[in-house]
Amino acid sequence: MTTTHIPVIAIDGPTASGKGTVAHRVADKLGFHYLDSGALYRLTALSALRRGTSLTDEHALAKLAEHMACSFTGGDIILAHENVTDAIRAEEVGNTASRIAALPAVRQALFGLQLGFRKTPGLVADGRDMGTVIFPHAPLKVFLTASVAARAERRYKQLIEKGISANMEDLLMDLQARDDRDTHRAIAPLVPAEGAHVLDTSQMTADQAVEQVLKWYAAEVK
Repeated sequence: MTTTHIPVIAIDGPTASGKGTVAHRVADKLGFHYLDSGALYRLTALSALRRGTSLTDEHALAKLAEHMACSFTGGDIILAHENVTDAIRAEEVGNTASRIAALPAVRQALFGLQLGFRKTPGLVADGRDMGTVIFPHAPLKVFLTASVAARAERRYKQLIEKGISANMEDLLMDLQARDDRDTHRAIAPLVPAEGAHVLDTSQMTADQAVEQVLKWYAAEVK
């Protein structure tokens, strides 16, 4: 059964641009389902690191992605009955996810899984290629961005609040390296989708960003 009639809000952007927080709140406001596509890559990365799977073995990584037993329950992310919500936010996992996201076989393995989140009454999906690859015909596409300094500060606060040690200089270097990989990879590079609204959140609160996205959506559905 076709799902193309179900509305999708695609929110893309680099790490720590605020897309996850904004997308989750927009979904709550509208009563829509929510997809954190980056979590799927982080889950694959976490599984690979735990199993000792080589990050150059594209076939093995794709099999891990294809057969993951994962679910999103409320604000929790479950992998094989284990709550890994905090575990997948570790910097090593994030950097690994960025590396394996450049592998075509891994992306293909997760493609159908992501499409399956499109259910009534609607979906808010955040990631790096939601508007360009996964949901290119979404009625509303948003690209959130922010300065590297602002994103590093947000990431630092997130990690400290979770009791995870962090170094600002290291975070800046990691974000710059991740941005470079994401924007220059051959497969689905991180760029604003055609027709996307670009929103710089460097000086905005999450509530302000949510309000703007909701205004854009209201204008789209009129």
